[in-house]
Amino acid sequence: MPRSKKRINKGGAGGKPLRAQQPFSDEDASIESMSHCSSFSDPTSLADDCTETDQTVEDLDEEASQEDYDYRLRGFIDSTLDKSAKVRISALEGLKSAFSSKLLYDFILERRVTLTDSIERCLKKGKSEEQCIATQVASLLCIQLGSSIESEEVFKSLRPIFKTILTDKSVCVQTRKACATSLAICCYVAADDIEDLHLTITYLESIFTTSYQDKTIGVQTASLDISALVAWTLLLTICPPSLMKKIFETHLAKLPCLLSCGNVDMRIAAGETMALLFELARDIYDQDFEFNDMELLCCKLKGLATDSNKYRAKTDRKKQRSVFRDVLKTVEDGDFDPETITFGPECMYIDSWVKKRTYETFKELLASGIRFHLQANEFVRSVFELGPPLLLDAATLKANKTSRVERHLYNSAVSKARTKARNKFRDKRADIGEYF
Repeated sequence: MPRSKKRINKGGAGGKPLRAQQPFSDEDASIESMSHCSSFSDPTSLADDCTETDQTVEDLDEEASQEDYDYRLRGFIDSTLDKSAKVRISALEGLKSAFSSKLLYDFILERRVTLTDSIERCLKKGKSEEQCIATQVASLLCIQLGSSIESEEVFKSLRPIFKTILTDKSVCVQTRKACATSLAICCYVAADDIEDLHLTITYLESIFTTSYQDKTIGVQTASLDISALVAWTLLLTICPPSLMKKIFETHLAKLPCLLSCGNVDMRIAAGETMALLFELARDIYDQDFEFNDMELLCCKLKGLATDSNKYRAKTDRKKQRSVFRDVLKTVEDGDFDPETITFGPECMYIDSWVKKRTYETFKELLASGIRFHLQANEFVRSVFELGPPLLLDAATLKANKTSRVERHLYNSAVSKARTKARNKFRDKRADIGEYF
C-alpha cells in the first residue's frame, strides 16, 4: 500500500499564507549597523545621565536619612518629659551624642524654647545622674547656637537654677561640679554683658575661696573646689582689663597657698591658674610684670617641679613635675611650650595658657566631636581664630585621610623611637654570667 504524502502547510498560523521574504541586502546591513552605532555614539551623554541619576538617588537618600534623624531627635525631646527616669536619661544621652557630633543649628533654633524647658525640668525634678547629663546638654545647646541672642536667653533662663544647685550644700557633689562647669561654659558662649560675667565669676569664687583658709579639705570638697577654680579660670580668658585688675589684687596673693594643699589635683589646678594669671598680667600691664613675693613663689614652684617625696604616689609625682616645669617657665620667663592639634587638612597651635584652658574645656565637653566642631562650627572656629570653615568636597577629605596601613606604620615607628629613648634612661644590669 503506497504511503500517503503528508500535506505541507505553506501558510502561517491558522493556515494563512506567508508573505514572501526578500533576501538580505547590503543596504539593510548598513541601516542596521547605523542603528547599533547610534546607541553608543555619545558615551559622555550616557555618563552624564548616569551621574545625574546617581546624584538624584544620593540626594533622595540624604533627605530620607535626614528626615529619619530629625524624627529620632524629636523623639528624644519628647522623651525628656517621660515619667520614667531611665527613659529621660536615655533621651538626654541621645541629645548629648547628637549635639556633640553634628551641627543642628536650624533644628535647634526651631525648638530652642522646648529644649530649654526640658533641661530646666530635668535639673529641677531629676536626680544626680539626670542632672549631670542635663547640664552637659545645656552647654552643648549654647555651643550649637553660638554667641547669639538665642543662646543668651538660654543662659539667662538656666543660670538661676545652676546657681541654686551650685550653692546648695545638700546636693550631690557630682551635680554641683557639673553645674559649675556648665555655668562657666554657657556664660563664656552667651554672656554679652559684663555684669552677667562678673556675677557668674562671683558665684564660682564663693565656692573655691573657702580652700584659701582650709588646707585639709576632704576629697569630695576638694573635687568641687577644683571644678569651680577651673571654671573660674575659663571665664578669666574673656574678662576685660578693668575687671582683671580687680581679680589680680584679690587673688594673686592668695592663690599660692593652694600650692601647699594635700590634693595633687588642687595643686596642679592652682599652678595652671597662676601661670594663666601671670600670662594675662603681662599682656595687660607689661612684659616685665613681677609678683611681689616672686622669689618665694619661684622657690615653691621649683620644689613642686622637682618633688621626689616618697609619701606621694609615683603617678602623682610624675604628673605634678610635668605640669609645674611648664608653670615655672611661664612665671619666670613668660615662655610656653606650644603643641599642635591636627584636624582634617588643618592644624591649630596651642601657644598660650589661655588657649590651652579653652581647648581643654571644649575637648572635655565635646569628646570625640571636638575635631568635627573645629572644622565645621563657626563659633568654635572663631574662638580659636581659625577663620570661616573650609569648603571641602568628599574627594578632598578622602585624599587627606590616612590609610590604616599608614597609621599602623606610623604608630610602629613612634613606638620604636619611644622604646629606644626610654632604654637610654633605664638601669643597665651587669652581666654576671652563669653559675652551675
